Amino acid sequence: MLQPKTLEELTSYLASEQKTVFLFTADWCPDCQVLYPSLPEIEAENTAFRFVQVDRDCYLDLAREWDVFGIPSLVVRQNGQELARLVNKQRKSKAEINQFLAEI
Repeated sequence: MLQPKTLEELTSYLASEQKTVFLFTADWCPDCQVLYPSLPEIEAENTAFRFVQVDRDCYLDLAREWDVFGIPSLVVRQNGQELARLVNKQRKSKAEINQFLAEI
């Protein structure tokens, strides 16, 4: 999973032709901590997507711009356009994320 270190690096993924899942997380978030061990499996089971983990606290302006106020949350983009979102304050399971991605 890609973890951008700068805003420039993060924005380089926005206009990609590849479907890109932006996963907003924060290390202090208990629901994110529960999800972290499943991330490699989620990524391996969804090879049609590129995964970018976004530290919500480091990119707070982007999170606000995209209306991401609950974490963990996922925003899927392709060619600069949003395709889908799973944004709420609920804990997300591996099965729920896989189902969400299968429907895109």
